[in-house]
This record gives sequence, structure tokens and C-alpha cells, in this order.
Amino acid sequence: MASEGVHESDDVSDETDDHRPAPEPQGDAVAAAVAAGPSNGESVRVDSWIWSVRLVKTRSMGAAACKGGHVRVNGERVKPAHSVRVGDEVRLRHEGRERIVVVKRVIRKRVGPPVAAECYVDNSPPPPPRETVAPAGVRDRGTGRPTKRDRRELERLRDLPAAGTSGEAPDPHRQAHGTARRTTRRGTQR
Repeated sequence: MASEGVHESDDVSDETDDHRPAPEPQGDAVAAAVAAGPSNGESVRVDSWIWSVRLVKTRSMGAAACKGGHVRVNGERVKPAHSVRVGDEVRLRHEGRERIVVVKRVIRKRVGPPVAAECYVDNSPPPPPRETVAPAGVRDRGTGRPTKRDRRELERLRDLPAAGTSGEAPDPHRQAHGTARRTTRRGTQR
């Protein structure tokens, strides 16, 4: 039986061989944030920090926002080189919206969105609701050029004046007979 190579202890060791817990994604995010952080004693510029936590798209946009007075740290307008510490309140006016964040972790390198979200507490007011307007006059692709009738219906839906109307008083002859008068060099014709 020993020649078969199957022992009870082998079965047990196969089941308990992988006793390590699976790595948690949150633990990976914390490790990435720690790796992106400054070395001991180093500080991080505010323009670099707001770029690192993805509040702005580029560092130069962060610097321009600071220079324009759109960034405040603890209520004071700051220059791009102002250092950020844990616990600071950073207010950023960007793209028509004010973001209010409290610094939880100081990082220097840009990280992914899940990791960046763990580096601050977002106290921003909710964004204003988008206006839900039904798209008026959206045509299917490949239907070709709209006819005059289609164009007039689109203008009516959009509440635009028709292309040929200029707001003048309508011609009484045209209203009565349904025909238009043309003026040529020889005079008025039908």
C-alpha cells in the first residue's frame, strides 16, 4: 500500500496548503497611497496634491487654479507651492463647481480613482442637476437630407422662426389666394 503513494497526511496537507487570506483590494489601495506619499519630512505642494487625487486633470491646471485664486486652503487663497498637511480643508472652484475636501493622506504621485478617493473626505455640495431636455430634431443616421417639410417641423419643435420669415406683416394676396407674387424687372407676376 505504501507503493500507491497515497497517504492520509498528503490529503490533509493539500487542503491546508493555501492558508493565506486573499489580498483585499482596499489593502492594495492603501499600499499604493503609502507608496505614492512623500518620504519622511517632505511636504507636498497644493497644485501637485489636487492633481494627484484627481481633482484636476493636469498639474498645470492645478497651478493655474491656484494662481487664479480658485484654490483655498483653510480659508486662505494659496500659491501653487503652498504645502498641504493632513487635516487641511482644500476648496477648489473648477468647471463651475466648488469642491470641498479634507486631506486624509498626503500623496505626491498621481494614483487611480479608488486610491485617490481614500486620500480625502469629500464635503462638497452635490452637483447641480443636469437639465433634462428631450433632444428636439435628432434624425436617424443615414436618413439623408431633411426635406423642406421636415425642416419646418424641426424648427417648429425648436420654437425657432421659419427660415424665410422675417417678422414682417404677411402678404394679404398670398393669404387670400394661396399664391405668392414675384417682382421682376417687367413688374409683378404670379
